[in-house]
Amino acid sequence: MSAHALDPGLDDLATLARAALVREIDRSGAWAADPVWREAFEAVPRHLFVPYYYVGVLGGFERVWCEDPDPGSRERWVRGAYVDAPLATRVRDGELVSSSSQPSLMATMLTELEVRDGDAVLEIGAGTGFNAALLAHRLGDDLVTTIDLDPEITESARRHLATAGYHPTVVTGDGARGVPERAPFDRIIATCTLTSIPPAWLRQCTPGARILAPMATGLIALHVRDAGHAEGRFLHTPAYFVPLRGETRHPEPEPQHLGGLPRWARSHELFRFLLNLTAGSLDPYEAYTLWERENKPVRERYGITVSDEGAWAWLDDPEGPYAWPLP
Repeated sequence: MSAHALDPGLDDLATLARAALVREIDRSGAWAADPVWREAFEAVPRHLFVPYYYVGVLGGFERVWCEDPDPGSRERWVRGAYVDAPLATRVRDGELVSSSSQPSLMATMLTELEVRDGDAVLEIGAGTGFNAALLAHRLGDDLVTTIDLDPEITESARRHLATAGYHPTVVTGDGARGVPERAPFDRIIATCTLTSIPPAWLRQCTPGARILAPMATGLIALHVRDAGHAEGRFLHTPAYFVPLRGETRHPEPEPQHLGGLPRWARSHELFRFLLNLTAGSLDPYEAYTLWERENKPVRERYGITVSDEGAWAWLDDPEGPYAWPLP
């Protein structure tokens, strides 16, 4: 048996589970600003993109897969594919390498991408191919490009997409370099965490393009003015993704020593966001003083500017007193 040849009982279960997931996302309001995305989630079967995934168990991971000889385990696989949660899809040496994002977060990101009919979209981080399928369903195969550094990931994404009936362009390469041969793009969406915005992306965008990417523990939405300038603010949504991998990515910041800070602050999500955003630029104690002075700012008060002179993050105003260089 394979993921695209379910027995009738599992096929029915998948249909019901998909409908339940769509209703759940609908209630969350994730695509309220662009409900056309509901049609894509109704049409694209997520289980075809996760023929197996891993669930955490004591001491490691357990694989749940479509070809398990036990009927109950195959049913568990189908149900799990339609839970509104991220799924670990590739584990190497006990470390998570790739995952299928939480569907409601995907819906939020696709809505915030603000695509229009005819937009060419570049996705950084192919994952299982599910997100590319949603984009291809909305825009058509020819307008969607997805890239990943790992040839195993791109090969399986391409296979999943074909099984589901979609054929966007799937590229193996360093996402930080973009895909110049497919440019220009009207939208770029990243499904991996960045420490800075690669300048190559701006050069491959049309004027007025939008870039949506995870950074720190949030989502930055940038408006691209031209090849040398982009600027935007963070959304309110928290987001946690696997880091971008590749030659041109910046190294992860060194762990910070927070022992002298109040315990409640160290675990506060918005303070952790500020620590991530200012890592390497602000001492954690300076960050804490600023955070307290500015009344624990929400994510939407922060923004990013990318220009020919460099890139920096800021609070409230790009020209204001609080700004930090990005790597």
